[in-house]
Amino acid sequence: MLKKYEKIYKALSDKSRLRILKMLQVKPLCVCEITSLLNLAISTVSKHLSILKNSGLIVDEKDGKWVNYKLNNDTKDDIVLDILLFIRLSLNNDEIIVSDRERAFKIDRRLI
Repeated sequence: MLKKYEKIYKALSDKSRLRILKMLQVKPLCVCEITSLLNLAISTVSKHLSILKNSGLIVDEKDGKWVNYKLNNDTKDDIVLDILLFIRLSLNNDEIIVSDRERAFKIDRRLI
């Protein structure tokens, strides 16, 4: 169990990963959308997504040529559900998070 907490806390210890989690509250996003929103290299975003996925906080889902990332709200893991609730209730008034959410809502992968 300690190993699971370690993975989750590692995932939460980075500003970009927190921003990704908050953006995924708006809607599922693909790597290109997250890359555009965070203005980071694809390899960096892929690494962040890998850490989040490995922690159990997000899952990916194939959608045609896209791979969408979304919060793992359907898990039976109470630890993950508790952390996702905590994240949902946190940072909602932070100006970076507010800006990210607004831009995530408007982003269109077909225009990137």
